[in-house]
Amino acid sequence: MEVMNKRSSSFSDGKIRMIQGALLALALTIFLGNLMMWIIMPTFTYYQKWVPVLVAATNSTFFDIQGTIMMNFTFPILFIAVLGCLYVHLEKKKSDIVTSSYRNKDWLNILKKPKIIKPLGIVTWIELFFLAMFIILCVWYFSAFVYFHYSTITTYAATKGVEVWQARIDRLALVIGLTGNICLTFLFYPVSRGSSILPLLGLTSEGSIKYHIWLGHMAMTLFTIHGLLFILFWAVSGRLHEMLTWDPHYISNVPGELGLLFGLILWATTFPAIRRRMFELFFYTHYLYILFMVFYVLHTGMFYACIMLPGFFLFLIDRYLRFLQSKQKVRLISARVLTCETLELNFSKISGLEYSPTSIMFLNVPSISKLQWHPFTVTSNSNLESDTISVVIKCEGSWTKKLYSVMSLPSSVNRIDVSVEGPYGPASTHFLRHDTLVLISGGSGITPFISIIRELIYMSSTLKCKTPKILLLSMFRNTSQLSMLDLLHPIAGTPSGCSSNLDLQIEAYITRETEPSQEKSEPLRTILFKPDHSDAPITPILGQNNWLWLAAIISSSFALYLLFVGLLYQYYVYPMDHGTNKVFPYHTRALFNMLFIAAAIVIAASAAFLWNKKKSARETKQIQDMADSAKSLNSLLAYADQELESLPQQSLDKSIKTHYGHRPDLKRILLEVKGSSVGVLASGPKTLRHDVAAICSSGLVENLHFESISFTW
Repeated sequence: MEVMNKRSSSFSDGKIRMIQGALLALALTIFLGNLMMWIIMPTFTYYQKWVPVLVAATNSTFFDIQGTIMMNFTFPILFIAVLGCLYVHLEKKKSDIVTSSYRNKDWLNILKKPKIIKPLGIVTWIELFFLAMFIILCVWYFSAFVYFHYSTITTYAATKGVEVWQARIDRLALVIGLTGNICLTFLFYPVSRGSSILPLLGLTSEGSIKYHIWLGHMAMTLFTIHGLLFILFWAVSGRLHEMLTWDPHYISNVPGELGLLFGLILWATTFPAIRRRMFELFFYTHYLYILFMVFYVLHTGMFYACIMLPGFFLFLIDRYLRFLQSKQKVRLISARVLTCETLELNFSKISGLEYSPTSIMFLNVPSISKLQWHPFTVTSNSNLESDTISVVIKCEGSWTKKLYSVMSLPSSVNRIDVSVEGPYGPASTHFLRHDTLVLISGGSGITPFISIIRELIYMSSTLKCKTPKILLLSMFRNTSQLSMLDLLHPIAGTPSGCSSNLDLQIEAYITRETEPSQEKSEPLRTILFKPDHSDAPITPILGQNNWLWLAAIISSSFALYLLFVGLLYQYYVYPMDHGTNKVFPYHTRALFNMLFIAAAIVIAASAAFLWNKKKSARETKQIQDMADSAKSLNSLLAYADQELESLPQQSLDKSIKTHYGHRPDLKRILLEVKGSSVGVLASGPKTLRHDVAAICSSGLVENLHFESISFTW
């Protein structure tokens, strides 16, 4: 029977992979076609062959030229996003067990080798390739547009009434702004936490923040030069008064200047020296992106905004869904307070909420800050702990210190209001592809490894599949931080002796103490919170088939937007532009388009959210009723006692070897690890991750496959 089940699973997985391959091929074809439009746009071919078609389209469609531009640049990317939703939905349906024949068939391993480049940090050859391709696209876009505009510069200067050299400054400023538009086009994809495009590339939002940072710096550099060159042009040509013009029928200068001003304020707080020392200032000023984008659209009009629209459109959908989820207060069951200024918070969730190891969840505690949201690693396992989800919080900033001080008060806290967003994580994991896993952590960097170890515990104990050997190298400053290792084992209620099937070796290094501390360690302190009927368990924002619902939201919201725009142009804009001497103002069109985008997303996403909320209401009410009963409170008390007693400390202690007064010799350890495929994961300080990446990329051995886990912004 087991053999038949494996064959059935393998056959099913084979069909899923075949469908996923077809989806990827279709998405790639559409993307290449869209890329060709980007390449020919700054050429004479585009303006001599395509623009006449676009102009002719204004006489045959009520969408005006905007509709055709949208079909060329906006629709293809949104269609790829829908395909991505289907791809990730199928990924969730695949078997958890990776067969031995599939384990080591990762032909991209060579391209995934890490490189350390100082301005960029740890990057792979794949990332360098795509970065180079993006820079080439920007250079092509810039050079082609310069050639295009400078070829007619004499005519333009005469029309403008300025000297040729002054006209060159004017056109150069325009081209630099157009090049910055490319960076803005890709800026919002990495920060869409529920993105369906990133999984197509094997990426996650938290792992793609660096791309957002790179693109943001490039965009703001180009936009700043763009603005300064126009100011220079106005100054040398005696037209400084144009800084105050708001042309209703062309590019408006005042919105552009205001947008640049807000962008510069936002940009100034993103540099590490300010962001790390004054995170709250960085966090709050980042909300200026709303004003930046509003004035950007008012400045350029919808013609150029349609080019960057798909990324921003998907970001707005994701942002609104997160807003809907964050409005619900969630049920905080308990907290475990560790002596090393660390907390473990345990939340109630419905059994249908599933997530992958290394997932993160964003938390908001209104009593500390109503606006701040902070990401924390999920350490629980959705298979072992079906009704709870846990995160670990280490005191490293003002927000976390305030939370820890509240939790560690002698008088227990009865209840804390908490809202969450997420969890977010990779669509799938591939730990079983390796013979050995080496997990290297520094300080609180151990938290993502807790979820990985719990996942492997589930696979070895429940699925009975072969799991890789695990070597955990954890570095701590002092002995008190060893208590974080107590979180490695699942809470009570998991299969007894589940860890016995796992080949786990733990090497703990205490770097600032030369011998074991003689002070008696304090036991873990558990706080139980009183239930409140207004609190709800954490539920999937769009239910069990969340990716299918997201595909429906993307499709329906864009269709609604097109309907709204079509009605506006059919009954108002088109008659005015073609039947009277008036022209519908550009900025008014932009305002209506922004309104229609917001309305379409709110209608489509709210409908999907309310439908799924209604479907999960029954299970939510059962959990709330159980929490409200006195019997539940007594069971929680018993549960807490059982939890502390059930931790298999003897088994854990046998697998831990503690070293004092030095750091591990990472190079020697990694080179001595046996196995045809060794997965090396590093989590913790930047220097630690760089050291491990340097060893894995040295070429001394070929069996090391590196992956960096970092949640620092």
